Amino acid sequence: MTPRQRVVLVSGLSGAGKASALHALEDLGFEAIDNPPLSLIEELVSRGTPDAAARIAVGVDARSRGFKAENVLATLARLRTHDSIDAELLFVWADENVLQRRFTETRRRHPLSPEGRVADGIAAEQRLVAPLHEAADLVIDTSDLPLASLRQRIEQRYGGAVAEGEKQAPGLAVSLVSFGFPAGLPREADLVIDARFLRNPHYDPELRPRTGLDAAVGTYVEADPVFAEFFDRLAGMILLLLPRFRLEGKKYLTIAIGCTGGRHRSVYIVEKLASLLGSSGWRVSTTHRELARENAAPRGGEQPGPEPRNAAQLADAGNSAKTIQTTEQVVKASS
Repeated sequence: MTPRQRVVLVSGLSGAGKASALHALEDLGFEAIDNPPLSLIEELVSRGTPDAAARIAVGVDARSRGFKAENVLATLARLRTHDSIDAELLFVWADENVLQRRFTETRRRHPLSPEGRVADGIAAEQRLVAPLHEAADLVIDTSDLPLASLRQRIEQRYGGAVAEGEKQAPGLAVSLVSFGFPAGLPREADLVIDARFLRNPHYDPELRPRTGLDAAVGTYVEADPVFAEFFDRLAGMILLLLPRFRLEGKKYLTIAIGCTGGRHRSVYIVEKLASLLGSSGWRVSTTHRELARENAAPRGGEQPGPEPRNAAQLADAGNSAKTIQTTEQVVKASS
């Protein structure tokens, strides 16, 4: 089949990582263009040849000349009318407090409030780009996301060519995230599973410096008397839910699995679940948040105590065994 020309419009909030996303796409072979006038986007795309090498990433945000969210969406809709083009909208954002901290640390002025408060600029931009956030094909929250993990997610999504007659990555994409509760819940999570009731490898001196990626840790976790039943029920529930989410038109589902330190139990369960879902035909990606923050170094181990690694982040979200967090903030199972 003839490859389709890939076009990714990259938008988001200032300070959330749009430039990093564009750089990641450029490293994947995309021709990256930041903030051209909206009127030129279709002309830039039309100049290319629809082959595997003709991939274009265009940065669009509130700084773009003539920026209006409805104009961006109209441009995207017109691009999608071409059979030779596969066009998507990528949106990056971060929590308001995180954005304020980033602007303060870099001493940058917000582009929508150059002479006023950063908070005012953030609020104004949130209102302007809200329709893009809602309509995006992929939304990435960078509040707690290391740069390496951002690049990994973009590579997983946009790393391949698209054949004629196909849409890139059809259906529901499932993202599995391991994390440690003391460092806070993953903000992008749709479902959160608490695995702290399982035996903790931290208390085995030989396993403490290892991670859930090691076979010995997996053997230890599976030796827990309730592990087999827990995993079977968890997998069965997820396999039941995924087709229903897909029927609702949901494009992305993030399932977060947490333990105390985010290095042993949650990592192993994520890997095991990813293998099972992948073998069942689902498109799955994995992220190990705490390992990524520590550059996956095989040291440190899970921490037995409840003290958070970052006091500014969310504290322990509860110790109930085999629970699925269902608060409005965390689980949006009907979204």
